[in-house]
Amino acid sequence: MKTKILLPILGLLFLFNFHLQSQEPVVIFTAIDSADRVQLDSVKIINITVENDWGECDTTLYYPDTILYLPVVGLPGIQNNQTNFKVFQNRPNPAEGKTEITLYIPEKDGVHILITDIAGRKLIQYDKVLEAGYHSFLFTTGNENVYFFTARWKGNFSGIKILNASAGKQENCRLAYAGNTGPVSTRKSTRNRSDFVFTPGDILLFVGYTDTLQSGIENSPGPGDLYTFQFAHNIPCPGTPTVEYEGRTYNTIQIFSQCWMKENLNVGTTINGLDDMSDNDTIEKYCYQNDETNCDSLGGLYQWDEMMQYVTNEGAQGICPPGWHIPTDADWKILSGAADSQYGIGDHEWNGSYQTGYDVGYNLKSVDGGWPAGGEGCDKYGFTALPGGYRETNGNFGHYSGRWWTSTVIVDDYSSWARLLNYEDDINRHDGDN
Repeated sequence: MKTKILLPILGLLFLFNFHLQSQEPVVIFTAIDSADRVQLDSVKIINITVENDWGECDTTLYYPDTILYLPVVGLPGIQNNQTNFKVFQNRPNPAEGKTEITLYIPEKDGVHILITDIAGRKLIQYDKVLEAGYHSFLFTTGNENVYFFTARWKGNFSGIKILNASAGKQENCRLAYAGNTGPVSTRKSTRNRSDFVFTPGDILLFVGYTDTLQSGIENSPGPGDLYTFQFAHNIPCPGTPTVEYEGRTYNTIQIFSQCWMKENLNVGTTINGLDDMSDNDTIEKYCYQNDETNCDSLGGLYQWDEMMQYVTNEGAQGICPPGWHIPTDADWKILSGAADSQYGIGDHEWNGSYQTGYDVGYNLKSVDGGWPAGGEGCDKYGFTALPGGYRETNGNFGHYSGRWWTSTVIVDDYSSWARLLNYEDDINRHDGDN
């Protein structure tokens, strides 16, 4: 079976002048092609945890704004039981010339407001003593694509990022006090699809775009994290061209921000297909038709528990080499979106069951290597998927397809997600019997 590891993502402390004094994390995105820097056209961010489904709670950054200022909230909007000093996200956002900003002051005192551009240059400084309650400001945008609005009250900081949809249409930005709004009963705390919400620990999907290419990373961000999208593909993984494991050498293949093994894993002691694998401190494998030479050419076949080494943790190392892990369902979704010509990374198509995608299978399958006539692929990205066959529960073997487990257990079901490639051009996402 194929195994993979995501490229390491380094969390770096990014001191963005005044802004990181807030409790809300700033996340920075860059991109490379192999080792060369490339310019991102845009970055789409999808909160997978909030909707438990890709494409429902999302936001998009456009060049040159590649900094995500995450609003850490439970639900967006202003809460009438607000007790802490807070700046609420401007409405509308992106701003169309003018936008409203509301902040809450727990008790009367001076408030210091600073508005800067993406480079940290001070554009507006505003000081005013405000009564306790909600206060509104009208902000008129200027030529910048993005602004940072940060307020300080009694040593407490809160801030937001303002996107400007009309950059270049005005000369100078301006800020005007609009008054004390008091309790705001008309503002709902229900979620709207246009709002992007985030709670620390949420899993986000980041999709970077440049020219006609896209690259995906899934992670739970923290303050100051730097994510580097990789746009190299169909080359050995930079820095890790091969992997030595249990006396065998495996080649690697870079497919955008994912690094996969080019060959199916072949590790363990061969047992007969009629026997079930057991937790006996020895890695066991099946070879197609009980022929050891098939393991050499196609890789080993494994039951799910044996592959996972009898744990159920998503992304577990299992039988993989140190530093690698069993692919998750999300890993396969990202790979599928990167390889398909019709449905991109984060598309709802990849949440479906059974036949999904348009030509992802054709692009991932090997040009030859045993696929039935008319079922060969073009191996566009060097994944070189082979029809390694499978072992049925009765001990018999099936052929003319390639099947790969994931490490993702299906909730309330005694199975896990798997992928199947056969003579079709799509890919089959199905529940496999563990």
